[in-house]
Amino acid sequence: MTKTLLRVADLSVSVPVPGGRALAVDRVSFRVARGERVGLVGESGAGKSLTAAALLALLPRGVRFEAGSSILLEGLELVGAPSATLRRVRGGRIGWILQDPSGALHPSRSVGAQLDEVLGLHRGLRRAEARAEAVRLLGEVGIPDPARTIEDPPHRLSGGMRQRVGIALALAGEPDLLVADEPTTALDVTVQARILALLRRVTEERGTGLLLVSHDLGVVAETCHRVVVMYGGRIAESGPVGDVLSRPLHPYTRALLDARPSLVDDRRLPEPIPGEVPTPASWPEGCRFHPRCPRADAQCGAEAPVERALGGHVVRCWHAESPEEGHR
Repeated sequence: MTKTLLRVADLSVSVPVPGGRALAVDRVSFRVARGERVGLVGESGAGKSLTAAALLALLPRGVRFEAGSSILLEGLELVGAPSATLRRVRGGRIGWILQDPSGALHPSRSVGAQLDEVLGLHRGLRRAEARAEAVRLLGEVGIPDPARTIEDPPHRLSGGMRQRVGIALALAGEPDLLVADEPTTALDVTVQARILALLRRVTEERGTGLLLVSHDLGVVAETCHRVVVMYGGRIAESGPVGDVLSRPLHPYTRALLDARPSLVDDRRLPEPIPGEVPTPASWPEGCRFHPRCPRADAQCGAEAPVERALGGHVVRCWHAESPEEGHR
């Protein structure tokens, strides 16, 4: 059995709302093994990006962990860890890949200077060693002519090249885990495919775990081994990516699939999910998806379902036993 790298247990993160606080992430639990790629999916507002940020304790002002939360990185508890520990983990044991690489890159410093700094901080390399390693890293992530590119500031690079530099920065500390938050959203389809292929190759060759945050089920299907579907700050369904996406047990997972254009039937139009995504200040009672769910009944509106293991999935739905009509 592959060794567990990351174990998130009962992660709860609260945000200020009028009249008090509300859980934006509510008792979320999942694992990532070494060399495993796990997708975290859901609509905007589902809580997936806040979950990812919590792994590095990069919570916005006023947002906080709640009692009982645990984030274990091979036995090292990150919730409540000292600042010095978190500084070593960030960029060292956990690499962070942002949706917009410009957020990770200093606009006026050369690519090489930024890589040199990370390599010195997390690996203790001196200038000449760091520069040689920086060139090697740029070559590893597919930057053409890395010895020349290393002298360029980020604004001279295309969006796809900046994202590759961002991945090189994330890899510079030789992390055990990569957390990628919508890393291909701003890229065209061709560049997106190359970045995803790069992430697959890196995890396979290095044995690095990957948590890929995305709203795009196609990206997750192409890249990941397992998928965790979030809605309303809770996990709706999780399991092996092929099983979950071909035989969804939760109506929300089915709705996400139906909202995508069909790849096999160009006559089938996407079906938007009715209603609006709730906010932590307005979570509904019971199942948080029930106001938008075509299968909801009185129980769904009154009582929150518990997680259950069912058919290789873990699902939070009162009606998950009901067979889905058709298969993908």
